[in-house]
Amino acid sequence: MMRRLASAALCAAFAFPVSAQVLLQQPRVEAELGDGAVLRALDKVNGQTKDTELVNGATVEMFGLLVTLEECRYPTDNPTGDAYAFLTIREPESGRLRFEGWMIASSPALSALDHNRYDVWVLRCRIS
Repeated sequence: MMRRLASAALCAAFAFPVSAQVLLQQPRVEAELGDGAVLRALDKVNGQTKDTELVNGATVEMFGLLVTLEECRYPTDNPTGDAYAFLTIREPESGRLRFEGWMIASSPALSALDHNRYDVWVLRCRIS
């Protein structure tokens, strides 16, 4: 039993550095700055959705949340590809911060808004 635990601990200790090495070997993707983004919000109670276009630096109210788009980026070699945007989401009345960080269009659950009623995610960048 002790031998199995020691073996499992040893494997776990070496698993992270190998994963980090694999991540570091990934090719770097060059990104372009879009002039805005298209976001979608969902009211989970009634199933209503709302799409909104924002320019970088703008704030809009989507259902019961204030959403600020800092910037949106997309892969240089694939403008219709995976967009990622830096968002700040607050409650209008209290100013309580509900989310701040990068959201990725292809993986919205990777970095998601944690709200019991509303959901917000990035669809794509606006390109001039």
